[in-house]
Amino acid sequence: MIVGTAGHIDHGKTSLLQALTGQAGDRRPQERERGMTIDLGYLYAELAPGAGLTGFIDVPGHEKFTHNMLAGAQGIDLVLLVVAADDGVMPQTREHLAIVELLGIPRARVAITKADRVEPARVDAVRRQVRALLAPGPFSQAPMVAVSSVTGQGVEALREQLLQAQGEVQARSLEGGFRLPVDRAFSVAGAGIVVTGTALSGTVAVGDRLVLGSSGKTVRVRGLHAQNQPAEHAFAGQRVALNLSGERLELGQIHRGQWLSADWLHAPTQRLDIEWRLLPDETRAFEHFQPVHLHVGTQDVIARVALLEGARLSPGERTFAQLLTASPVQAVKGDRLILRDASAQRTLGGAQVLDPFAPTRQRRSPERLAQLRALAGSETMEAALPALLDHSASGLAAQWLERQFNRPQAGWALPENVRLIDTRQGPVLFNAQRWGILKFTLLEKLARLHELEPDQMGPDRDRLRRFSGLELERSTFLSLLDELRAAGSITASGPWLHLPDHQVRLNADDETLWQVLQPLFEQAGFDPPWVRDVATATCRDDAAVRLLLRKLARLGLMHQVVRDLFVTDLTLRQMAAVLLRLGEENPQIQVTAFRDALGLGRKRSIQVLEYFDRLGLTRRVGDHRQIRFDSALANADAH
Repeated sequence: MIVGTAGHIDHGKTSLLQALTGQAGDRRPQERERGMTIDLGYLYAELAPGAGLTGFIDVPGHEKFTHNMLAGAQGIDLVLLVVAADDGVMPQTREHLAIVELLGIPRARVAITKADRVEPARVDAVRRQVRALLAPGPFSQAPMVAVSSVTGQGVEALREQLLQAQGEVQARSLEGGFRLPVDRAFSVAGAGIVVTGTALSGTVAVGDRLVLGSSGKTVRVRGLHAQNQPAEHAFAGQRVALNLSGERLELGQIHRGQWLSADWLHAPTQRLDIEWRLLPDETRAFEHFQPVHLHVGTQDVIARVALLEGARLSPGERTFAQLLTASPVQAVKGDRLILRDASAQRTLGGAQVLDPFAPTRQRRSPERLAQLRALAGSETMEAALPALLDHSASGLAAQWLERQFNRPQAGWALPENVRLIDTRQGPVLFNAQRWGILKFTLLEKLARLHELEPDQMGPDRDRLRRFSGLELERSTFLSLLDELRAAGSITASGPWLHLPDHQVRLNADDETLWQVLQPLFEQAGFDPPWVRDVATATCRDDAAVRLLLRKLARLGLMHQVVRDLFVTDLTLRQMAAVLLRLGEENPQIQVTAFRDALGLGRKRSIQVLEYFDRLGLTRRVGDHRQIRFDSALANADAH
């Protein structure tokens, strides 16, 4: 069990922990000189013989060090709220209580300290005051004990209360990747760099490789302590110290606020969708895009809050919002956040992460808000998944879901109506019905394109993607297309995609022009004319002739050897037959032999041979060609 203190400055938190554990806090010289806790203190003690070590985190009570208190409050199992009998409830009592409630800490015990300094009636009055403070929140029934760190009054009773709570603490789930927010980093002589923190999820073992900070530096665990004891393994819910090594790893590179995590979980972000609540005692409404201090894990960063359901949020209300952080943070769904004002003087409210990888566009759309409602109302990925997919036109990337929920794909139990689509960028999840609709839509769009362009064989992949208007990543679109091609619903002719029964048709003007051009190509034989010569001979525009010849090439009636040089399919096959005959006579076909056989110039012969290379009929080897007998053209002419 991890116990964290909370309460106003000088209410005796450190002295109380010393009375409970027998260990002194405030070990730093400046803390002893000033008589106050400035930074986090860590103690470990057995509350009873054989009960196991309990970790205690002592937090500063001064308002200037609330950011340190927040770093220590992450991951604790029980808060020990300390209220001095002489002062009663004070400002930091209220703020610390608000923070631990917003963080969702499950248990609390209350210690009314300095009971030896006041009359019993005053203790009773403070008890009533505290009970009234706790009444609206989750700790309304928290046990209270009046104690004195000087006389020992109530200390044993408090220890019994903590022991009882320790028996109630449930082990945290060990599923998911290891996550630890760093709260300290220091160097130990003979060991090297050590970092500490409270493990929030997963397990870690000596020898594991982890990722440190937003830069993603890889480190190795050389050794570890769990609950202040040497160990080979540590797990979620424990205070952990890790001895790290890494290439060019220096202590100056590590600081409070960084994360240590499993490598697959590493995904820094600067946009997070959240559900957040403004505290009811705020005096004014919160405005859209207002700056805040964001506390996540042990990290404190500046952020702006974009409200998603209106321009302002009234005290005590909840809303969906998007955080835009000034520097990268790491979070998973369900993480608790604290938002303080831009001057870091007061706590504004708390939030829960819904999606750490929030979209940059359409963040207020009805579909996105429906997804956020599903995330807010679901504890598990499987519970949220149907609604997420129902409102996702482009599917959900499995890798990002793993990171969002800290759930490795191997442990998923997907609903029957969910399809896992393999793409070049990794698996993507789709509602099976929506995937079927996407297929139908793509076929409809292709049919429409054939209607608009009956003289075209069809579009290539990227043009079809643009024309379809489907909101899919390119890799997902290609997987959709591959399924349709595998099923025979779409056919490819070279790079051109078309429906199986689609045939290119020339319009009346094209047919008329072809009747004029065809004799010129037939009469030219192996030496066809250039486009400009054909246009001149027929008194037609170059562009019109070129366009028609390209259409005929897509129909398979012509071949474009080089730009503006076309040859009929019959002539090309006759040239191929000559090549095959030459290959029978000499497997190493020389350019001069091909030139002489066709009666062409050397330049034209090379152009034709290079076209055959592209078709796959020949392969260039040095200064000669060899027939590729596995080519379709070679086999077609052989028969």
